[in-house]
Amino acid sequence: MARLELNGKQYELPEVVGSEGERAVDISALRNNTGYITLDEGYGNTGSCQSTVTFIDGENGILRYRGIPIEELAEKSTFVETAYLLIWGKLPTLQELEDFSQLLTKNEMLHEDMKYHFEGFPTHAHPMAILSAMINAAGCFVPKLLAPGDELFVIQAARLISQVRTIAAFSYRKSLGLPIIYPKPAYKYTANLLHMMFSEPYQDYELLPEVVQALDMIFLLHADHEQNCSTSTVRMVASSRANLFACASAGVCALWGPLHGGANQAVLEMLEKIHQSGDNGSKFIEQAKDKRSGKRLMGFGHRVYKNYDPRAKIIKKKCDQLLDAMHWNDPLLDIAKRLEEAALNDPYFLERKLYPNVDFYSGIIMRAIGIPINMFTVMFSIGRMPGWISNYKEILDNKEGRIYRPRQIYQGPVENRYVPIRERQ
Repeated sequence: MARLELNGKQYELPEVVGSEGERAVDISALRNNTGYITLDEGYGNTGSCQSTVTFIDGENGILRYRGIPIEELAEKSTFVETAYLLIWGKLPTLQELEDFSQLLTKNEMLHEDMKYHFEGFPTHAHPMAILSAMINAAGCFVPKLLAPGDELFVIQAARLISQVRTIAAFSYRKSLGLPIIYPKPAYKYTANLLHMMFSEPYQDYELLPEVVQALDMIFLLHADHEQNCSTSTVRMVASSRANLFACASAGVCALWGPLHGGANQAVLEMLEKIHQSGDNGSKFIEQAKDKRSGKRLMGFGHRVYKNYDPRAKIIKKKCDQLLDAMHWNDPLLDIAKRLEEAALNDPYFLERKLYPNVDFYSGIIMRAIGIPINMFTVMFSIGRMPGWISNYKEILDNKEGRIYRPRQIYQGPVENRYVPIRERQ
């Protein structure tokens, strides 16, 4: 029990302890008991919920989905199996995984009328704008699915996870003026996305196992990451009892921001600028240490991790394997490795705990696969969908939950009066 003293009066506040020893002070009754609220801009020290989905220890570089270390899942699991784990809280049996995979296949096609929606977007429309709008639209075509119920939720979840890649591929083809390629039921999840993006009529894209595995790994590593901006947005919208498709659409909009899902795009843009300037990265490192230069080292540091991002270690290894398999020499990768080596040995970056994060290498992998920069955040959205659905489910399963409604500290004008327009100066 914590004690708070305000104006000479003491108040007792319950203590909450998480399963991994995280400690919090429960202030949910603070305003009723004291007339005060807390102020924590950016929610850096505020727990918005109690969740059983993902655990992060930023100080020690730990990430676990439903208690399972990310390293084990990356080595032994797949994105689809991990999606099942996140949403239903346990690893599936062989039959459960097969049933879930079949549900994904059964729901991969979009309603044909949705093609008219794609045609309404200009060619230069950003794929994230199309993705958000089309996810929302997808919920309109089977209205009975939006009714509450556990049986319907299974279909909703499978439909959303499956169709988000179809929408993504269609939006990519639309941006290039290319004909739409339909999903192929014989292909598994990630292979099917690559097929829909890069195949041509009567000529299927060659699916290299290393490419499929690398993209599947990106999806798995991004599947959830606790209460980040987009996940918190999904929970906020879900607390109003909005449907799953609307909540996921809101999550896409939040993820679109350059301070969130756009980080891997910023990394590649930084590497391209360094390469175009003729620098091998050495000059940029020195400029990044000078605040007056305006240069910022993208892909390093994290709001939560104060150690090496565990996902970065995994994806760095996968990146090396992919480029070796493709026999692909990328000058940007050489620059990236030079920046990483300098940052991991330079006292300036070590003192500030600016270690490489997952965005640093994911952009290199997607570039090697042939995914354009404006599709990077779309790939992030596909990967994050199971996490959003998991958090949506937690909100709906909590029958005592209330609509999210943060407070504020008003700093505007005090009580004023309306002045008729003819009297205003």
